Amino acid sequence: MKREIIITDDGSTTIRIPDWDENYHSTHGAIQEAKHVFIKNGLNLFQKQDSISILEIGFGTGLNTFITFLETLTKDKVNYVGVEAYPISEEEIAQMNYVSELEAEKYQDVFNKMHSCDWESQQKITENFLLTKRKQFFHDIEDKNQYDLIYFDAFGFPLQPELWSEAIFKKMFDALLPKGTLVTYACRSSIKNAMLSVGFSIEKLPGAPGKREMLRATKNI
Repeated sequence: MKREIIITDDGSTTIRIPDWDENYHSTHGAIQEAKHVFIKNGLNLFQKQDSISILEIGFGTGLNTFITFLETLTKDKVNYVGVEAYPISEEEIAQMNYVSELEAEKYQDVFNKMHSCDWESQQKITENFLLTKRKQFFHDIEDKNQYDLIYFDAFGFPLQPELWSEAIFKKMFDALLPKGTLVTYACRSSIKNAMLSVGFSIEKLPGAPGKREMLRATKNI
């Protein structure tokens, strides 16, 4: 299937799939979206913790992983797990401009290592940042009580509604530690209801540029 690299409104790149009319990140700004949804409304809730465990649903371009690395340089330990059924190619990785757009050239080797390191086993990216990439379909996730935070960054509901189902969110609920949090760019009634049905408490928050609202879900047990 054809995929092409495009520049989003904030100057950062993303991948577009023309046949699906779908993008890996918001065309209004890939970096803006990642910082707003996953950092401001997710990671920043855990600023006082010395260590954190994160599950990303949709490793994709590595943007969320790399920004999380930059935002957690002072933490003692970050255990990051990225799940991706269809990893992008080396050629596509080379065209992502996140390092320069984030003015993080000193960490170019870190971004490269995040993509080049082996899948299916925990890799030490730096002394405090551990990364496990799993090539896995989301419905095969069976983690239990492991994560403080989930970045839910699947393709949109109109394209793949089965990824936004009660069954998937039950897996997310089970994967979180008590008081754990899930954040996603999406906000529609069917998604909210699926989250509520499995036990999440829900907050609607202002969305990233181009989106009116987003959702934050908490496992309040």
